[in-house]
Amino acid sequence: MFRRKLLALDHHQPDAFDAKDEQQFRNMIVWLEDQKIRHYRVEDREHLRNTESREWPKAFVQYLEELGCPYPTDDPPEVLVDWVLGTAVRLEYGDNVAIYQSVNISQPSGASADAATSSENPLDKFDYDSEEFKVGLMKAAELLKISPRSNDTLTMLKAVSTVISNRMSKEAIAHATLQAAKPEGYSIALDDVVLGFDTGDHVTNQAARILRLLHIHDLRELQTKINEAIVVVQSITANPKTDSRLGQVGR
Repeated sequence: MFRRKLLALDHHQPDAFDAKDEQQFRNMIVWLEDQKIRHYRVEDREHLRNTESREWPKAFVQYLEELGCPYPTDDPPEVLVDWVLGTAVRLEYGDNVAIYQSVNISQPSGASADAATSSENPLDKFDYDSEEFKVGLMKAAELLKISPRSNDTLTMLKAVSTVISNRMSKEAIAHATLQAAKPEGYSIALDDVVLGFDTGDHVTNQAARILRLLHIHDLRELQTKINEAIVVVQSITANPKTDSRLGQVGR
């Protein structure tokens, strides 16, 4: 998830970073501040560098707020470190804009160029770095109710692809069709549920009614499974197969 950004920042271990490891996470924040972001003066970085301190989470929250992080500070560490990495990449480009602008992207030649131009895959014609594509991707994520918490286009594209694959497969569509065909239930007021006893407390009575409804639901599920088992057994016993060759007359 972070490999491309770490490579862009010349990190020494782009494949080994694990944001779920608390110590690696803290060390990465320190490295980014020391080497790339440099928001604080050197002498003011001690509160971040002291990764063993119990006060480090507070220092990190303050650091995010000062950098202008748009995400809640209690978001998963993967989201927060991804945003800090993106900030570092942006600052790195700003520091070396002349170098990056002077780089010439070589065009494919020969057979590879012919293959690229003659590709019939419509996905090859997309400009994945264009603003139009990013806007469309965010709209697709919104329709699929995917929280756009990463500014990495590739990560969001993978998330959209995964959701579509899971929800629009033949199995998922068949399951959704089966569920839609089931008769809908009806609403009932909780106060109308017969409890059968009175605890003397309204809140406790309401909780007991909820437990009673859940118990009835479980019993119905159990009865349905019992009925299905009975049908299977009856289909076997009601149509026995006999071998007439084994029949005997007399002794």
